[in-house]
Amino acid sequence: MELSEKKRYLKETNILDFNHPKLKQLSEERSWGELSEYDRIGAIYKYVKDEIQFGYNESDELPASKILDDGYGQCNTKGTLLMALLRAHDIACRFHGFTIDKALQKGAITGFYYKIAPKNIIHSWVEIFFNGEWINLEGFILDKKYLNSLQKKFSSTKGRFCGYGAATNNFQSPSVEWEGKSTYIQKEGINNDFGIYDSPDEFYEIHGSNLSGLKAFFYKHHIRKAMNTNVDRIRKS
Repeated sequence: MELSEKKRYLKETNILDFNHPKLKQLSEERSWGELSEYDRIGAIYKYVKDEIQFGYNESDELPASKILDDGYGQCNTKGTLLMALLRAHDIACRFHGFTIDKALQKGAITGFYYKIAPKNIIHSWVEIFFNGEWINLEGFILDKKYLNSLQKKFSSTKGRFCGYGAATNNFQSPSVEWEGKSTYIQKEGINNDFGIYDSPDEFYEIHGSNLSGLKAFFYKHHIRKAMNTNVDRIRKS
């Protein structure tokens, strides 16, 4: 990749606010900058995957610093934090937008809330440029403790599983750990591809986020709280 092109994928944006003091402090505490490129990616990836719990934030369009404050997120918001931390450490990355069928969220979303959820939910993964090629990172969405609890709850399911925030063809051993290649945990639920964008800011400016108006208000103040309570219950089971 030429330097001029790489600069596109290292820019700070309103959402990817990697110069925020809290993100800079985290980076200094973890000493990620002292690691090799492979280990730097792996350490940042593992941090976002397992130390930022799976959960539902107020909005998809929150900046990385807010996701760090929340300490939890879903595909889009954890992806925002991952992108910001990667760019802060000279790892070129970009945003790939999709929609997923809401069936993927069944179990995490229950009852009436599931019925009123949009059929197609905005989804994304992060693509990084590593070893001369673009690699897809999606396996960071579910934290290890939550995924392990799901696997225990559905221990008889060995192959395809769709629900509770996962959609994979290898439920008991999905490709979620960083090993220098693509990782996935929701890919099998994708039903539409919006393509590649330099940043989440660019994507949301064009496509918006999942909810607006009255639905967005109820989601922010009521629905997501019930969803997070349910997810936490599963994690602790």
